Amino acid sequence: MKNASVKMKISTRALLVSAAFAGTLFSSIASASAETLTVWSGYPEMAPFYEHVAEGMKAAHPDLQVKVEAIALREHEKRVALGLTGGGQEGVTVIELSGSTATRYLENDLLPKAPDDVSTFVKDGKNFDKFFIDSASYDGTVYGVPLFRGQGALYYNTDLFKAAGLTAPPKTMEEFSTYAEKLTQRDASGKATVSGWSLRLSGGGQGIAEKFWLNLHQFGGAILVPAGDGKWKTDFANEAGRKALKQYLANIFTTKTVTPEMPADADAFERSQTAMFMRESWVIGDIAKKAPDLKYATAPLPRGSIALPTNLYVAGDDSAIGWEFAKAANSQENLIWLLQNVGWLPNRAGLDYSSVTSKQPAFAAFVDYPKGYEFFTLPSIGPIEEILTRVAAQLVVAFGDPSLAGDDAKIDAFLKSSSDEVNTILDREGLLAK
Repeated sequence: MKNASVKMKISTRALLVSAAFAGTLFSSIASASAETLTVWSGYPEMAPFYEHVAEGMKAAHPDLQVKVEAIALREHEKRVALGLTGGGQEGVTVIELSGSTATRYLENDLLPKAPDDVSTFVKDGKNFDKFFIDSASYDGTVYGVPLFRGQGALYYNTDLFKAAGLTAPPKTMEEFSTYAEKLTQRDASGKATVSGWSLRLSGGGQGIAEKFWLNLHQFGGAILVPAGDGKWKTDFANEAGRKALKQYLANIFTTKTVTPEMPADADAFERSQTAMFMRESWVIGDIAKKAPDLKYATAPLPRGSIALPTNLYVAGDDSAIGWEFAKAANSQENLIWLLQNVGWLPNRAGLDYSSVTSKQPAFAAFVDYPKGYEFFTLPSIGPIEEILTRVAAQLVVAFGDPSLAGDDAKIDAFLKSSSDEVNTILDREGLLAK
C-alpha cells in the first residue's frame, strides 16, 4: 500500500549564507549551494570504492562533499528501514540495497523511480544483461542502478589435484563426486582427514539452504520458481531434487568424502583441509591475506550460479547529484578499480577485465563465464528468509540420517515433506500458486 505519511522529510542542499559589509550603508548577502550527498552501504569494504568514485567526480563538481557510511549489513538494513519509513534520513542519499530487499520499499512507494536518462542507461542491453535490469526494476520501471553482485564458482587446490592425478576441474556434477573420492585423504583407519569436496552441512541455517540450492541448480531444480501473477511454487520435490540430495548423502555416508564435523568452507580450503568447494569471489582476497602461498584455481560451475545483485537507489529532493554518482560508479575505470581492489563483481556487461584477470587469474571464472551460463537469485518475497531457514533445518536432519542414503523412496518422501512445509508458508502469505 502506498502511504504518503511515511515518506522521508527531505532537505537536500545546504544553503550557505554570508553577509558582506563594505563599511557603508550598503550591504549584500551572497549565497552558494554546496553539493552534498551521503552513501549508505552494508559492506564496510566498499567504503574505499565509494570514496574513489567521489574523488573522480571532483573535476566536474569541485565543491562536492560525499560522506560514506558503510556499516555491517544487518545494521545497514535496520538503518534503511528506519530512514525510509520513519524520517531518519535527510538530504540526498545514495542507498545500496539488494534487489530483493529493495522490493519491500518499492511496494510501498518509499523509493523514487530513476529519472529518464538513468532508466535509459540501465535498460540499454549493451550495459546490462536482462537479469540485472530486472533486479533493478519493479513492475517494469527502473528504480535502481545495478552495481555489483555475489556469485559462486568452484575453487580447487591445484597441488591436491596434481597429487590425485587430476589435471582439470570437474565439468559435470557426476565428476564432482568421482573427483571427491580421488581427492579425499584418509588416515590409517580410513577416516577422512582432508575432504575431497567441502559441502555446507552445518552452520547458519539460511546459508545451508542457499548452498543446497546452488547444487540443485546444476541439476535443473530450484527451491522456488515464479508461477506468474506474483505467485510462487516449489521445484525440488522431483528428479532434480532427488539427484542433488542423493549426491550429498552419497558423499557423507557412502564414499565418506566429507562429514559435518570436518573443517569446511574458506577456512578449510585456505589450510588445505579440503580440495575443492563452491564460494563467492570474496574468497580470492581472503586467500591473498591468509594463505598467499596457496596454489589454487577457479572454474565456472556446470550450469550456472546464484547471483545476488546489489543496486544503488537514490532518495531525496533535487537528487540529480545522487543519480550522477550512481552512474559514475558504473564507469569502466571505477568498475575495474572495484574488482581489483575490493573483489566484488561488477554487474555491467561488455567491459574488458583482462587488466585484472591477467594479474589474478582466479577472477576469470567469475567474469568470463561461458555463453548461456544461467544465473538465479533469491525471490523478492517477504518470507524468503523463513523459507530458507526451514528448508535448511530439514536438510540438517537429512545430513544426519544414514537411512536416507541410497533409498530413493525415502529421499522422495523427505523432499515432499519439505516442499509441503514451504507451500504452507507461501499459502499463509497469499503467494502460493494453486
